[in-house]
Amino acid sequence: MAMAGYWGFLVLLVSALLVGFLSVIFSLIWVLHYREGLGWDGSSLQFNWHPVLMVTGFIFVQGIAIIVYRLPWTWKCSKLLMKSIHAGLNTVAAILAITSLVAVFENRNAQHIPHLYSLHGWVGLIAVIFYVLQLLVGILIFLLPWAPLSLRAFLMPIHVYSGLLIFGTAIVTTLMGVTEKLVFALRTPPYSSFPPEGVFANTLGLLILVFGALIFWIVSRPQWKRPKEPNSTRLQPNGDTIEGAGVSMTTNYGNTMDKSDSELNNEAAARKRNLALDEAGLRSTM
Repeated sequence: MAMAGYWGFLVLLVSALLVGFLSVIFSLIWVLHYREGLGWDGSSLQFNWHPVLMVTGFIFVQGIAIIVYRLPWTWKCSKLLMKSIHAGLNTVAAILAITSLVAVFENRNAQHIPHLYSLHGWVGLIAVIFYVLQLLVGILIFLLPWAPLSLRAFLMPIHVYSGLLIFGTAIVTTLMGVTEKLVFALRTPPYSSFPPEGVFANTLGLLILVFGALIFWIVSRPQWKRPKEPNSTRLQPNGDTIEGAGVSMTTNYGNTMDKSDSELNNEAAARKRNLALDEAGLRSTM
C-alpha cells in the first residue's frame, strides 16, 4: 500500500535521523573534549556517562521507537514483529536511562553530594519510573497474548498519550540538565560570557529540541499511520469480534439449512404416506 506524501515523510525521517545522530555525537564531544572524558570510578568522569546515555537512549532510541510503526517499508511485516521491535527499542532505551541514573547516584555518593534537590532531578526520576512502567504494561497488555481485546482497546489511547508525554518530558528534562550542568561547571569564564563550551552545549540542546519536534510531527500525521491489517481482529459495538460474528453467521446459516432439510424430509414423508393410502384405497375398490 502506497503512503500518501511519501517523499515528504522521507525528507522528515532522514532529517530526524540526522539530527538525532548529531545529538548523540555532540553529547560525546561535549564530555570527551570539554568534560575530560568518561570513566566509572565515582568521579566526574562517571557522571559524564549521564548526559551521553540519556541523549542516546532516552531521546534518540526512544524517538525511533515511537515512529517505527510509521515506516512504510515495515507495513508488510506482521504486527507481532513490529510490536517486538517497538518493545525491544524501548527496552534498550530504558536500560540506558537506568544505567545513566546509576552513574549519577554513584558519583554523588562518592563525592558526598545531595541527591534529587533540583527540579531536573525530580522530573527526570519521575520520567524514568513512568517510562519503565509504560514499558512493562505495554509488554503485558499489547505484546503478550493474554489481555482481552476490550482491555487493549481501552488502554491503547492511554498508551499512546503517555508515551508521547514521557518523550516530551524527557526532552524538557534533558534541556534542564544541560543548563544546570553549565551553570555549575562554568565559573571561569562564567556561563554568561558565552564561552565555547556553553555555546556548544546550547547547540546540543537545540538539536535535541529539533529532533523532538520532527518526531512529534511525523507521529501526528494521520496519513502516515500504519494501515490496519485486513485480517486483524476488530471489536464490534456489541463486544463480539469479526471472527466471532463469522462463527455466529455460520452457525445460524447451518441451523437454517438443517431446518430447511428437516422440512423437506417431512414433506417427502407425507407424500409417501398419501401415496400409500391412495394405493390402499384403490386396491379396496377393485
